[in-house]
Amino acid sequence: MRLIWTFIWISLLFVMACSRGCMEEQPNFVWIISEDNSKHYMELFDPHGIATPHITKMAEEGILFTRAFSNAPVCSVARSTLISSCYGPRTGTQFHRRSQLVPLPHGVEMFPAYLKRAGYYTTNRSKEDYNYIKGEGVWDESSRTAHWTNREPGQPFFHKESHPVSHESSLHFSAELMESYRPVTDTDSVHLFPYHPDTELFRFTGAYYRDRILAVDTIVGRVIEQLEKEDLLESTFLFYFGDHGGVLPGSKGYAYETGLHVPLVVRIPKKFRHLVDLKRGETTDGFVSFIDFGPTLLELAGIEIPTGIDGRAFLGEGVTSEELEERQVTYGYADRFDEKYDMVRTVRNGDLKYMRSYQPFNVDGLQNNYRYRCLAFQQWRELYREGELNDIQASFFEPREPEALYDLSTDPYETNNLAGNPDLGEQLSEMRDLMEEWVKGMPDLSFYPENILLRDAFENPVLFGEQHKDEIGLLIDIANLELLPFEEARPGIEHALVSADPLEKYWGLIVCSAFGPEAVEFKEQAVALCTHSDLLVRTRAAEFLGLTGLGDPVPVIVEALYGSEEGVEALLILNSLVLLMDGPYAYSFELDHGELSPEVREDQQVQRRLEYIDSRIGSV
Repeated sequence: MRLIWTFIWISLLFVMACSRGCMEEQPNFVWIISEDNSKHYMELFDPHGIATPHITKMAEEGILFTRAFSNAPVCSVARSTLISSCYGPRTGTQFHRRSQLVPLPHGVEMFPAYLKRAGYYTTNRSKEDYNYIKGEGVWDESSRTAHWTNREPGQPFFHKESHPVSHESSLHFSAELMESYRPVTDTDSVHLFPYHPDTELFRFTGAYYRDRILAVDTIVGRVIEQLEKEDLLESTFLFYFGDHGGVLPGSKGYAYETGLHVPLVVRIPKKFRHLVDLKRGETTDGFVSFIDFGPTLLELAGIEIPTGIDGRAFLGEGVTSEELEERQVTYGYADRFDEKYDMVRTVRNGDLKYMRSYQPFNVDGLQNNYRYRCLAFQQWRELYREGELNDIQASFFEPREPEALYDLSTDPYETNNLAGNPDLGEQLSEMRDLMEEWVKGMPDLSFYPENILLRDAFENPVLFGEQHKDEIGLLIDIANLELLPFEEARPGIEHALVSADPLEKYWGLIVCSAFGPEAVEFKEQAVALCTHSDLLVRTRAAEFLGLTGLGDPVPVIVEALYGSEEGVEALLILNSLVLLMDGPYAYSFELDHGELSPEVREDQQVQRRLEYIDSRIGSV
């Protein structure tokens, strides 16, 4: 009997030793995330950037990704994409800030949960900021002090840390700072984007922000030093990347390359070099997006990648360098940013980028209180109002075209729309097809106004999308009438405006606003719809009349606002109000806050809008 127990004990010790040995063979992962910076500020990625020696050394010992993208140009939406590996417009996480947390798609978890279940110690320091309801078992630690050092001896770990040193708020400085601070970066050497005015303020802001990038590089160096000191560097995949683009005016919050194209370097540890089909020090032009980051870690850890996500691994034994290099497509989306609405979708294929503005009259420069805390943002708008900008600089404050096609090899800042170039007709058609296939395939929930999603969809956004896929497809077809010559679009617009479905009327009116004065023949239909039972149909009808000068939108929009009992619905109405107030017609609105319903008055985003409106016109 003693021999039997001795055998059992020895066997258990052997199993435990094997388990510990297997655990030690798992790679570690560390993510260093800098907030709000695109790739345009680092010499490693752009000749106009500054030197970042620690990140450059990482690239020499790893892989430099020249084409890495956030799928959204703002915090919570980008992070929701990153943590779920799913597109936001499919899962109801496309709005910043969310009106309601939503569940993850059925069968999908936040990807650190899969690592944790496989024995990893998962830590987050410290921002989460997701639009999803957080599931159980995601983090062992999530706090400002979370760290891998608290794990069990030999336990593999995933550690994520996010640094606000380069956050947009760093540019919310006062005029006094310009007198007291001397940037390390020479202001005369600052490369200005072509859509920015060349002023002392813009040059100082560009130099000051580049100094923030130097601080990011210092942080990266500190993490590398600690990993090396603890003898973990050569067993750890170290990722450095930006959490989305930014943050000079016109980048964060906008689906241009300066808002989406992020820096990414992955240091490859010697111990796990065999898992990557690229040599250390190599560069790849293969496209990777935030939807791909989660499955990449699972692939490197040897964990099964769940179905139901949109991304795919870009490193690991199952990924060849040739296949990675062939990846040439990425998608982007921009919806609501705090109180400001827009609806833009992008697809980039190689150096061609297609931008679809579904509500092109919602100008980029429309008021967003947080954006306009930046003095350079304020100056940019003031110079526009004074007529002091050239055409490229002024375009930020003027209606866009419904679609744009850019050749980024010759036009990296997207200033020359080639959609009307007959020589590129075939390429334009191909990019249109990619866009339509994507928005219909998800399907894209944003073709419903957010208040409807809040009421009917957010309990299970993916299921709602599947059940309403045909309806969403029909609304997309109506929206795409914007891309036709007006004569060809006319029958479709007329059909939408007489439909019994308020959403078809809603999109028909948006299309009328996109055509502007060309759609003058629909004036009477729009006037009739100003009394429709649906408040957003009324608002879109008044908006069309106001944008074209065909009628006075003020009484209709004010009445709709007073009649709303939903904060999100009121916010949509207020977006149109601010557009009409600040646009070329400069309509005058006076609001009695006492006429607003309590639900509307208490909404935080509505309060932002009211604060701005009051500053412009006063209130009762």
